[in-house]
Amino acid sequence: MRPLDGITVIALEHAIAAPFCTRQLADQGARVIKIERPGVGDFARRYDERVHGQASHFVWTNRSKESLTLDLKQPEAQRILRALVAEADVLVQNLAPGAADRMGLGYEALSETHPRLIVCDISGYGADGPYRDRKAYDLLIQSESGFLSVTGTADEPAKAGCSIADIAAGMYAYSNILNALLLRGRTGRGCRIDVSMLESMVEWMGYPLYYAMDGQPPPPRAGASHATIYPYGPFPTGDGRTVMLGLQNEREWKLFCEGVLRQPDLAGDPRFATNSARSAAREALRALIVAAFAGLTAAEVVERLDAVGIANARMNTMQEVWEHPQLRARERWRQVDAPGGAIAALLPPGMAQGVPARMDPVPALGEHTDAILAGLGYAPAEIAALRAAGVV
Repeated sequence: MRPLDGITVIALEHAIAAPFCTRQLADQGARVIKIERPGVGDFARRYDERVHGQASHFVWTNRSKESLTLDLKQPEAQRILRALVAEADVLVQNLAPGAADRMGLGYEALSETHPRLIVCDISGYGADGPYRDRKAYDLLIQSESGFLSVTGTADEPAKAGCSIADIAAGMYAYSNILNALLLRGRTGRGCRIDVSMLESMVEWMGYPLYYAMDGQPPPPRAGASHATIYPYGPFPTGDGRTVMLGLQNEREWKLFCEGVLRQPDLAGDPRFATNSARSAAREALRALIVAAFAGLTAAEVVERLDAVGIANARMNTMQEVWEHPQLRARERWRQVDAPGGAIAALLPPGMAQGVPARMDPVPALGEHTDAILAGLGYAPAEIAALRAAGVV
Protein backbone atom coordinates (compact mmCIF):
# COMPACT_ATOMS: atom_id res chain seq x y z
CA MET A 1 0.00 0.00 0.00
CA ARG A 2 1.15 3.51 -0.82
CA PRO A 3 0.02 6.64 1.06
CA LEU A 4 -2.05 8.03 -1.82
CA ASP A 5 -3.51 4.81 -3.24
CA GLY A 6 -7.13 5.52 -4.16
CA ILE A 7 -6.62 9.28 -4.59
CA THR A 8 -7.42 10.66 -8.07
CA VAL A 9 -5.83 13.87 -9.34
CA ILE A 10 -6.87 15.78 -12.46
CA ALA A 11 -3.99 17.86 -13.80
CA LEU A 12 -4.53 20.81 -16.13
CA GLU A 13 -0.82 21.40 -16.35
CA HIS A 14 2.11 22.34 -18.51
CA ALA A 15 5.80 23.24 -18.18
CA ILE A 16 7.37 22.33 -14.81
CA ALA A 17 5.79 23.62 -11.58
CA ALA A 18 2.45 21.77 -11.70
CA PRO A 19 3.83 18.62 -13.41
CA PHE A 20 6.57 18.39 -10.78
CA CYS A 21 3.93 18.63 -8.05
CA THR A 22 1.67 15.97 -9.54
CA ARG A 23 4.57 13.61 -10.21
CA GLN A 24 5.26 13.62 -6.47
CA LEU A 25 1.60 12.71 -5.89
CA ALA A 26 1.89 9.91 -8.47
CA ASP A 27 5.08 8.65 -6.79
CA GLN A 28 3.02 8.14 -3.63
CA GLY A 29 0.32 6.15 -5.42
CA ALA A 30 -2.17 8.76 -6.65
CA ARG A 31 -3.82 8.27 -10.02
CA VAL A 32 -2.86 11.38 -11.99
CA ILE A 33 -4.80 12.09 -15.20
CA LYS A 34 -2.90 14.66 -17.23
CA ILE A 35 -5.05 16.69 -19.64
CA GLU A 36 -3.21 17.62 -22.86
CA ARG A 37 -4.15 19.33 -26.10
CA PRO A 38 -4.78 16.91 -28.99
CA GLY A 39 -1.84 16.63 -31.38
CA VAL A 40 0.30 19.04 -29.38
CA GLY A 41 0.24 18.15 -25.70
CA ASP A 42 2.16 19.82 -22.92
CA PHE A 43 4.58 22.20 -24.65
CA ALA A 44 7.36 20.88 -22.39
CA ARG A 45 7.27 17.73 -24.55
CA ARG A 46 9.13 19.76 -27.18
CA TYR A 47 11.77 21.58 -25.13
CA ASP A 48 14.47 19.23 -26.49
CA GLU A 49 14.99 15.68 -27.78
CA ARG A 50 17.81 14.53 -25.50
CA VAL A 51 16.13 11.44 -23.97
CA HIS A 52 15.66 8.95 -26.83
CA GLY A 53 13.84 11.69 -28.73
CA GLN A 54 11.86 12.92 -25.72
CA ALA A 55 12.36 16.15 -23.77
CA SER A 56 14.50 16.03 -20.64
CA HIS A 57 12.12 18.25 -18.64
CA PHE A 58 9.11 16.16 -19.63
CA VAL A 59 10.44 12.71 -18.76
CA TRP A 60 11.65 14.06 -15.40
CA THR A 61 8.26 15.44 -14.31
CA ASN A 62 5.65 13.17 -15.90
CA ARG A 63 6.26 9.51 -15.14
CA SER A 64 3.47 7.40 -13.61
CA LYS A 65 0.71 9.56 -15.14
CA GLU A 66 -2.10 8.90 -17.62
CA SER A 67 -2.30 11.19 -20.65
CA LEU A 68 -5.77 12.19 -21.88
CA THR A 69 -6.11 14.53 -24.86
CA LEU A 70 -8.99 17.03 -24.75
CA ASP A 71 -9.68 20.17 -26.75
CA LEU A 72 -11.20 22.19 -23.92
CA LYS A 73 -12.56 24.75 -26.36
CA GLN A 74 -15.17 22.18 -27.37
CA PRO A 75 -18.27 21.66 -25.18
CA GLU A 76 -18.06 17.87 -25.27
CA ALA A 77 -14.47 17.99 -24.02
CA GLN A 78 -15.58 20.19 -21.12
CA ARG A 79 -18.34 17.69 -20.30
CA ILE A 80 -15.75 14.89 -20.21
CA LEU A 81 -13.51 16.95 -17.95
CA ARG A 82 -16.35 17.74 -15.56
CA ALA A 83 -17.25 14.05 -15.38
CA LEU A 84 -13.66 13.28 -14.38
CA VAL A 85 -13.57 16.11 -11.83
CA ALA A 86 -16.78 14.77 -10.27
CA GLU A 87 -14.91 11.58 -9.36
CA ALA A 88 -11.62 13.24 -8.39
CA ASP A 89 -10.10 14.20 -5.06
CA VAL A 90 -7.74 16.92 -6.32
CA LEU A 91 -7.63 19.32 -9.26
CA VAL A 92 -4.24 20.90 -9.98
CA GLN A 93 -3.90 23.63 -12.59
CA ASN A 94 -1.30 26.12 -13.75
CA LEU A 95 -3.14 27.57 -16.73
CA ALA A 96 -2.98 31.28 -17.49
CA PRO A 97 -4.46 33.38 -14.64
CA GLY A 98 -8.24 33.30 -14.78
CA ALA A 99 -8.45 30.57 -17.47
CA ALA A 100 -9.74 27.87 -15.11
CA ASP A 101 -12.36 30.22 -13.67
CA ARG A 102 -13.61 31.10 -17.16
CA MET A 103 -14.18 27.39 -17.83
CA GLY A 104 -16.10 27.00 -14.58
CA LEU A 105 -13.21 25.07 -13.00
CA GLY A 106 -12.40 27.47 -10.17
CA TYR A 107 -12.84 26.40 -6.57
CA GLU A 108 -15.84 28.64 -5.92
CA ALA A 109 -17.80 27.09 -8.79
CA LEU A 110 -16.75 23.50 -8.17
CA SER A 111 -17.06 23.44 -4.37
CA GLU A 112 -20.85 23.94 -4.53
CA THR A 113 -21.35 20.56 -6.17
CA HIS A 114 -18.08 18.88 -5.10
CA PRO A 115 -17.51 19.97 -1.49
CA ARG A 116 -14.75 17.38 -0.92
CA LEU A 117 -12.69 18.53 -3.90
CA ILE A 118 -9.28 20.12 -3.29
CA VAL A 119 -8.33 22.69 -5.94
CA CYS A 120 -4.68 23.75 -6.19
CA ASP A 121 -3.93 26.77 -8.37
CA ILE A 122 -0.27 27.38 -9.22
CA SER A 123 0.70 30.70 -10.78
CA GLY A 124 3.59 33.11 -11.00
CA TYR A 125 2.31 35.78 -8.66
CA GLY A 126 -0.88 34.51 -7.04
CA ALA A 127 -4.61 34.88 -7.63
CA ASP A 128 -4.81 38.63 -7.00
CA GLY A 129 -2.68 41.73 -6.68
CA PRO A 130 -1.21 44.02 -9.36
CA TYR A 131 1.12 41.31 -10.77
CA ARG A 132 -1.59 38.64 -11.12
CA ASP A 133 -1.71 38.67 -14.93
CA ARG A 134 2.01 38.97 -15.61
CA LYS A 135 3.71 36.09 -17.40
CA ALA A 136 6.00 34.23 -15.05
CA TYR A 137 8.79 31.93 -16.19
CA ASP A 138 11.38 30.39 -13.91
CA LEU A 139 14.15 32.87 -14.78
CA LEU A 140 11.80 35.84 -14.33
CA ILE A 141 10.80 34.69 -10.86
CA GLN A 142 14.45 34.09 -9.94
CA SER A 143 14.93 37.75 -10.82
CA GLU A 144 11.81 39.16 -9.12
CA SER A 145 12.48 37.21 -5.90
CA GLY A 146 15.97 38.70 -5.51
CA PHE A 147 17.67 35.36 -6.12
CA LEU A 148 19.72 36.73 -9.03
CA SER A 149 20.89 39.68 -6.95
CA VAL A 150 22.82 37.39 -4.61
CA THR A 151 23.83 34.65 -7.08
CA GLY A 152 26.75 34.83 -9.49
CA THR A 153 30.02 36.74 -9.40
CA ALA A 154 30.73 40.31 -8.34
CA ASP A 155 30.69 41.29 -12.02
CA GLU A 156 27.63 39.39 -13.24
CA PRO A 157 24.54 37.67 -11.80
CA ALA A 158 23.84 34.04 -12.65
CA LYS A 159 20.64 32.02 -12.71
CA ALA A 160 20.37 28.66 -11.00
CA GLY A 161 21.25 25.81 -13.34
CA CYS A 162 17.94 24.05 -12.68
CA SER A 163 14.35 25.31 -12.57
CA ILE A 164 14.54 26.35 -8.94
CA ALA A 165 11.46 28.62 -8.88
CA ASP A 166 9.31 25.96 -10.55
CA ILE A 167 10.61 23.32 -8.16
CA ALA A 168 9.91 25.53 -5.13
CA ALA A 169 6.33 26.17 -6.23
CA GLY A 170 5.79 22.52 -7.13
CA MET A 171 6.97 21.30 -3.75
CA TYR A 172 4.82 23.82 -1.84
CA ALA A 173 1.84 22.71 -3.94
CA TYR A 174 2.61 19.07 -3.17
CA SER A 175 3.05 19.55 0.57
CA ASN A 176 -0.06 21.70 0.86
CA ILE A 177 -2.16 19.17 -1.07
CA LEU A 178 -1.04 16.55 1.45
CA ASN A 179 -2.04 18.92 4.26
CA ALA A 180 -5.43 19.49 2.60
CA LEU A 181 -6.04 15.75 2.32
CA LEU A 182 -5.31 15.37 6.04
CA LEU A 183 -7.62 18.28 6.85
CA ARG A 184 -10.37 16.82 4.66
CA GLY A 185 -10.09 13.60 6.61
CA ARG A 186 -11.07 15.58 9.73
CA THR A 187 -13.62 18.01 8.31
CA GLY A 188 -14.98 16.19 5.27
CA ARG A 189 -14.44 19.29 3.12
CA GLY A 190 -11.96 20.21 0.45
CA CYS A 191 -10.35 23.62 0.06
CA ARG A 192 -8.56 25.94 -2.32
CA ILE A 193 -4.76 26.19 -2.38
CA ASP A 194 -3.18 29.26 -4.01
CA VAL A 195 0.54 28.70 -4.70
CA SER A 196 2.64 31.57 -6.01
CA MET A 197 6.05 30.98 -7.56
CA LEU A 198 7.16 34.39 -6.27
CA GLU A 199 6.12 33.66 -2.69
CA SER A 200 7.70 30.21 -2.83
CA MET A 201 11.05 31.67 -3.89
CA VAL A 202 10.88 34.60 -1.45
CA GLU A 203 10.41 32.08 1.37
CA TRP A 204 13.62 30.38 0.23
CA MET A 205 15.35 33.76 0.24
CA GLY A 206 14.86 34.14 4.01
CA TYR A 207 18.54 34.22 4.97
CA PRO A 208 19.66 36.96 2.54
CA LEU A 209 16.48 38.94 3.27
CA TYR A 210 17.14 38.97 7.00
CA TYR A 211 20.84 39.59 6.44
CA ALA A 212 19.86 42.78 4.58
CA MET A 213 17.16 43.81 7.08
CA ASP A 214 16.70 47.50 7.95
CA GLY A 215 18.61 48.67 4.89
CA GLN A 216 21.86 46.84 5.67
CA PRO A 217 24.00 45.75 2.69
CA PRO A 218 22.87 42.43 1.20
CA PRO A 219 25.17 39.42 0.89
CA PRO A 220 27.57 40.05 -2.01
CA ARG A 221 27.58 37.79 -5.03
CA ALA A 222 30.45 35.41 -4.39
CA GLY A 223 30.35 32.88 -7.21
CA ALA A 224 30.48 29.35 -5.82
CA SER A 225 31.87 30.60 -2.51
CA HIS A 226 29.68 31.36 0.46
CA ALA A 227 28.86 35.05 0.63
CA THR A 228 29.44 35.45 4.38
CA ILE A 229 31.39 32.39 5.61
CA TYR A 230 35.04 31.83 4.63
CA PRO A 231 36.82 29.69 3.57
CA TYR A 232 33.74 28.04 2.11
CA GLY A 233 33.70 27.23 -1.60
CA PRO A 234 35.85 25.94 -4.48
CA PHE A 235 39.65 25.89 -4.45
CA PRO A 236 41.95 24.68 -7.26
CA THR A 237 44.51 21.97 -6.66
CA GLY A 238 47.83 21.22 -8.31
CA ASP A 239 46.42 18.60 -10.70
CA GLY A 240 43.88 20.97 -12.25
CA ARG A 241 40.91 19.68 -10.25
CA THR A 242 38.70 21.64 -7.86
CA VAL A 243 37.89 20.79 -4.26
CA MET A 244 34.88 22.29 -2.48
CA LEU A 245 35.35 22.77 1.24
CA GLY A 246 33.57 24.51 4.07
CA LEU A 247 34.63 25.69 7.53
CA GLN A 248 31.91 26.46 10.05
CA ASN A 249 33.67 27.56 13.26
CA GLU A 250 36.94 28.51 14.96
CA ARG A 251 37.72 24.94 16.04
CA GLU A 252 37.65 23.85 12.40
CA TRP A 253 39.76 26.87 11.39
CA LYS A 254 42.49 25.78 13.79
CA LEU A 255 42.35 22.19 12.50
CA PHE A 256 42.46 23.43 8.91
CA CYS A 257 45.60 25.47 9.55
CA GLU A 258 47.34 22.64 11.39
CA GLY A 259 46.29 19.54 9.45
CA VAL A 260 45.50 20.75 5.94
CA LEU A 261 47.59 23.85 5.27
CA ARG A 262 50.33 22.59 7.63
CA GLN A 263 50.77 26.20 8.80
CA PRO A 264 49.75 26.13 12.50
CA ASP A 265 50.92 29.72 13.14
CA LEU A 266 48.24 30.95 10.72
CA ALA A 267 45.53 30.04 13.23
CA GLY A 268 46.70 32.90 15.44
CA ASP A 269 46.94 35.50 12.68
CA PRO A 270 44.63 38.38 13.74
CA ARG A 271 43.58 38.93 10.10
CA PHE A 272 41.80 35.59 10.23
CA ALA A 273 40.82 35.34 13.90
CA THR A 274 37.04 35.19 13.33
CA ASN A 275 34.75 34.25 10.49
CA SER A 276 33.87 37.89 9.90
CA ALA A 277 37.57 38.74 9.72
CA ARG A 278 38.30 35.85 7.35
CA SER A 279 35.39 36.84 5.13
CA ALA A 280 36.61 40.45 5.01
CA ALA A 281 40.15 39.32 4.16
CA ARG A 282 39.13 36.53 1.81
CA GLU A 283 41.39 37.61 -1.07
CA ALA A 284 44.51 37.38 1.08
CA LEU A 285 43.39 34.11 2.63
CA ARG A 286 42.46 32.61 -0.70
CA ALA A 287 45.95 33.33 -2.02
CA LEU A 288 47.46 31.45 0.94
CA ILE A 289 45.17 28.45 0.46
CA VAL A 290 45.72 28.27 -3.31
CA ALA A 291 49.48 28.40 -2.77
CA ALA A 292 49.29 25.58 -0.22
CA PHE A 293 47.14 23.43 -2.53
CA ALA A 294 49.31 24.07 -5.61
CA GLY A 295 51.69 21.27 -4.70
CA LEU A 296 48.92 18.76 -3.93
CA THR A 297 46.51 16.70 -5.98
CA ALA A 298 42.79 16.90 -5.31
CA ALA A 299 42.94 13.43 -3.75
CA GLU A 300 45.70 14.54 -1.37
CA VAL A 301 43.76 17.66 -0.35
CA VAL A 302 40.62 15.58 0.30
CA GLU A 303 42.68 13.09 2.33
CA ARG A 304 43.95 15.89 4.56
CA LEU A 305 40.49 17.43 4.92
CA ASP A 306 38.96 14.08 5.82
CA ALA A 307 41.71 13.37 8.34
CA VAL A 308 40.81 16.45 10.40
CA GLY A 309 37.05 16.31 9.79
CA ILE A 310 36.66 19.31 7.47
CA ALA A 311 33.61 19.04 5.22
CA ASN A 312 34.44 18.74 1.53
CA ALA A 313 33.02 17.57 -1.78
CA ARG A 314 33.91 16.99 -5.40
CA MET A 315 32.55 19.36 -8.03
CA ASN A 316 30.91 16.63 -10.08
CA THR A 317 29.89 16.75 -13.70
CA MET A 318 26.50 15.38 -14.78
CA GLN A 319 28.16 12.14 -15.90
CA GLU A 320 29.81 11.76 -12.51
CA VAL A 321 26.43 12.19 -10.82
CA TRP A 322 24.97 9.41 -12.98
CA GLU A 323 27.85 7.25 -11.73
CA HIS A 324 27.92 8.53 -8.14
CA PRO A 325 29.14 5.72 -5.87
CA GLN A 326 26.81 6.71 -3.01
CA LEU A 327 23.70 6.55 -5.18
CA ARG A 328 24.82 3.23 -6.60
CA ALA A 329 25.63 1.77 -3.21
CA ARG A 330 22.15 2.69 -1.97
CA GLU A 331 20.58 1.31 -5.19
CA ARG A 332 18.74 4.56 -5.91
CA TRP A 333 18.34 4.09 -9.68
CA ARG A 334 15.49 2.24 -11.38
CA GLN A 335 14.49 1.65 -15.00
CA VAL A 336 11.35 3.43 -16.22
CA ASP A 337 9.73 2.93 -19.60
CA ALA A 338 9.30 6.01 -21.79
CA PRO A 339 8.45 6.71 -25.43
CA GLY A 340 11.62 5.95 -27.32
CA GLY A 341 13.04 3.50 -24.78
CA ALA A 342 13.64 2.81 -21.11
CA ILE A 343 15.49 5.40 -19.00
CA ALA A 344 17.10 5.48 -15.58
CA ALA A 345 15.11 7.32 -12.91
CA LEU A 346 16.00 8.20 -9.34
CA LEU A 347 13.86 6.69 -6.61
CA PRO A 348 11.78 9.39 -4.84
CA PRO A 349 13.82 10.71 -1.91
CA GLY A 350 12.49 9.97 1.56
CA MET A 351 9.94 7.24 0.85
CA ALA A 352 8.72 5.57 4.01
CA GLN A 353 10.50 2.31 4.74
CA GLY A 354 8.59 -0.65 3.34
CA VAL A 355 6.51 1.50 0.96
CA PRO A 356 7.32 0.70 -2.68
CA ALA A 357 7.91 3.74 -4.83
CA ARG A 358 5.68 3.97 -7.87
CA MET A 359 7.88 4.11 -10.96
CA ASP A 360 5.47 3.69 -13.88
CA PRO A 361 6.15 4.75 -17.49
CA VAL A 362 6.28 8.24 -18.92
CA PRO A 363 3.12 8.45 -21.07
CA ALA A 364 2.98 9.07 -24.77
CA LEU A 365 0.65 11.87 -25.80
CA GLY A 366 -2.95 10.69 -25.41
CA GLU A 367 -1.86 7.15 -24.56
CA HIS A 368 -4.69 6.60 -22.07
CA THR A 369 -7.47 8.51 -23.83
CA ASP A 370 -9.48 5.48 -24.94
CA ALA A 371 -9.22 3.70 -21.60
CA ILE A 372 -10.23 6.78 -19.60
CA LEU A 373 -13.22 7.48 -21.85
CA ALA A 374 -14.27 3.84 -21.69
CA GLY A 375 -14.16 4.13 -17.91
CA LEU A 376 -16.64 7.01 -18.19
CA GLY A 377 -19.00 4.81 -20.23
CA TYR A 378 -18.13 5.86 -23.78
CA ALA A 379 -18.50 3.10 -26.37
CA PRO A 380 -15.73 2.51 -28.96
CA ALA A 381 -17.84 4.10 -31.71
CA GLU A 382 -18.44 7.18 -29.57
CA ILE A 383 -14.72 7.49 -28.85
CA ALA A 384 -13.97 7.22 -32.56
CA ALA A 385 -16.48 9.99 -33.27
CA LEU A 386 -14.89 12.23 -30.61
CA ARG A 387 -11.51 11.67 -32.19
CA ALA A 388 -12.82 12.41 -35.67
CA ALA A 389 -14.34 15.67 -34.38
CA GLY A 390 -11.04 16.71 -32.76
CA VAL A 391 -12.51 16.60 -29.26
CA VAL A 392 -9.79 14.17 -28.13
